[in-house]
Amino acid sequence: MKGITLDYFIRRLGVFVLTVWIAATLIYIIPRVAPGDPIAAMVSRMSQQAGYIENSDKIIEGWRKRFGLDDPWYVQYGRYLRNLVTFDFGYSLATFPTTVREIVVRAMPWTIGLLSISTALFFVIGNLLGALLAWKKTPAFVKVLIPASMVFTSVPSLLAGLMLLYFFAFQLDWFPSLGAYGRGITPGWNWPFIKSAIWHSILPAASIVVVTFGYWTLGMRGMMITVEGEDYMTLAQAKGLRPFYTLYRYMIRNAILPQITALALTLGTLVGGQVLVEYIFSYQGMGNAIFTAIRNQDYPVIQGTSYILILTTALAVFIMDMLYPLIDPRISHEGS
Repeated sequence: MKGITLDYFIRRLGVFVLTVWIAATLIYIIPRVAPGDPIAAMVSRMSQQAGYIENSDKIIEGWRKRFGLDDPWYVQYGRYLRNLVTFDFGYSLATFPTTVREIVVRAMPWTIGLLSISTALFFVIGNLLGALLAWKKTPAFVKVLIPASMVFTSVPSLLAGLMLLYFFAFQLDWFPSLGAYGRGITPGWNWPFIKSAIWHSILPAASIVVVTFGYWTLGMRGMMITVEGEDYMTLAQAKGLRPFYTLYRYMIRNAILPQITALALTLGTLVGGQVLVEYIFSYQGMGNAIFTAIRNQDYPVIQGTSYILILTTALAVFIMDMLYPLIDPRISHEGS
C-alpha cells in the first residue's frame, strides 16, 4: 500500500496484538479479584427459584471442577488465552448449557448496528455544525442555535437515556421503552421486523448522539479556524471561488482529517458508554449481555463479550491507521 512500509505495518500489528493481550489479561484478572464465588452465586439463584437444594456443597464442588475453577491460576490463564485465539469461550455459568459464542452471535449484530448508526450520526452532525459555526457566511441566528443545542454535552449518556426514556417513552408515548423489536414479531429480513428494529433503536441512538456531537462540533470549529488562515485559503479567495465551494472543497476537506483520527481513538470510549445505554433500554446487544454477566458473576460471558468488543475496537483503530495515507495523500509512513 502506498505510503506504508513493511516495517511500519509490522510495528502497528505488534501494537495491535499487545493492546489486545493486555486488555484480555485485565478482563481475566478483574472479575477474579471481585468478591464472591460464581458457582455459589449460581446455586444461590437456583435455591431462590426452586427452594432448598440438597447436597449443594457437592454441587458447587462438582461445578467448580467442571469449569476448571480449582485449577492453578496459570493453568486457567493459559487455557483462557488458548480459547481466545480459537474463539472458544466455553459455557455460560448462569445459563448453562448455553455457550458464550451463542450469546455473542445473538448480541453482536445489535451492538454493531446501534454503534454504527449513532457514530455516523454524531460524527456527521457534529462536524457539520462545527463547520457552520466557524464559517463567516453562516447566518447569525444559526450561530446562536448551535451552541444552545449542545446543552447535553456535559451529561452522561446514561442520564440522557433516562431523560429521553421518561419524556418520549413514558410521558409522550412516542417511542417504545424497552427491547430491540416489538413482541410477536418474527426476526428476519421482513419489513415489519426492520421497521420495529429501527423504531426501537431511535431512543438508544439518540441518547448517545445528543451527549457526543458537541465534542465534535467544538473540535471541528477549532480546526476550521486553523485552516482558515492557511495560504491555500487566501489563494482560493483570490481566485474568486464561490464561498460554498471553498467551504467544503478547501476548509472541511482539510479540517476533517484530524477528526477522523480522533474518531478511531475514541471508539473504546463509545463502546464503554453504550454498555449502560443498552442496559437501561433492555437492548439486546453486547452491553446488556456484559452487564447481566457482571451481575451474575458469569466469568466466561464477561470474558467473551468484553474480548470481542475490545478486539473489534482495536481492529477498527488498526484499519484506520492503515487507511489514513489513502485519506490524506500528504501523510506517508515511508522512511525518508
